[in-house]
Amino acid sequence: MRLAETVTFGGSDLDRAAAWRGDAVRIEAFWAEGRVVPLWRGKVLLRSGDEAGLGWLSPTHPVLADAGLRVFLGLQAGRPLFAVDLSGWTPHADKAAVQPGFFDPSEQRHPALGADHAFVELRGVMTRLSPLDAECAATARALLQWHSTHGFCAVCGAATTVAMAGWQRGCGACGASHFPRTDPVVIMLVTRGNRLLLGRSPGWPEGMYSLIAGFVEPGETLEAAVRREVVEETGIRTGPVRYLASQPWPFPASLMFGCQTEALDEEIQVDPVEIEDALWVTREEMVRIMAGGHERIKSPRKGAIAHFLIANWLADRLE
Repeated sequence: MRLAETVTFGGSDLDRAAAWRGDAVRIEAFWAEGRVVPLWRGKVLLRSGDEAGLGWLSPTHPVLADAGLRVFLGLQAGRPLFAVDLSGWTPHADKAAVQPGFFDPSEQRHPALGADHAFVELRGVMTRLSPLDAECAATARALLQWHSTHGFCAVCGAATTVAMAGWQRGCGACGASHFPRTDPVVIMLVTRGNRLLLGRSPGWPEGMYSLIAGFVEPGETLEAAVRREVVEETGIRTGPVRYLASQPWPFPASLMFGCQTEALDEEIQVDPVEIEDALWVTREEMVRIMAGGHERIKSPRKGAIAHFLIANWLADRLE
């Protein structure tokens, strides 16, 4: 698919500079001259206004005095970029107002920053970011989330320490090395003639539907995963599978593989353990759904690969 890398989080001119991660002296020199984006409990710092984007700070900014773990993201035009975890900071009680659930619209503002800076859910702003900011935000969120849940060795249970500028954890007890995890997920355009198969999971916002998706299992090809997931969730058998595009999805750490396949039958038999509902929609109906004009069905969120694939299917741009 020629437009594959235009998907949100699809890549930029970031040089990840992996060769420098093990050079502690060089990383310290990079830090002194770099730019830093803080994250608070998974939320990114956003700068609003005419030049909206990630809230990049200098490494000497007072906000970073309370920072925890830092990770080296890479170089952009020779300028080092870092992310830090600011989760130890506690907002004033009346400004925390975190709203648990599918999406948290609350914003948190640090007293050392202006009113034009706030910590926000990445899902809500991902389409407003430049390709560089989007890639950095996705990378930072996935890495910091991984560190927060992998503090102990999976081999011997001892505490691990950060290594390789945030791209590894090492166990001093048994010598094991641990690396950031990315979970492969297939998400597919399942078509039958002029119709597209949609489904919804329990807990999603009312009316929200998306493409069928699921995790790839050990020892399984992407093609086999597509066929297995579709038949498990909807009872629909599918034919040949082709790959279209991929998207890093840092919620918490997946790599979405967008695929297309044609259904061999059309009778839906939903597995209620897997999904809540599934249905066929015509191309004409899908146009109304994507435009927000359908009376019952809402489209996938803009920025998600499901929205990207459907939009390109409607525009006949899958080649």
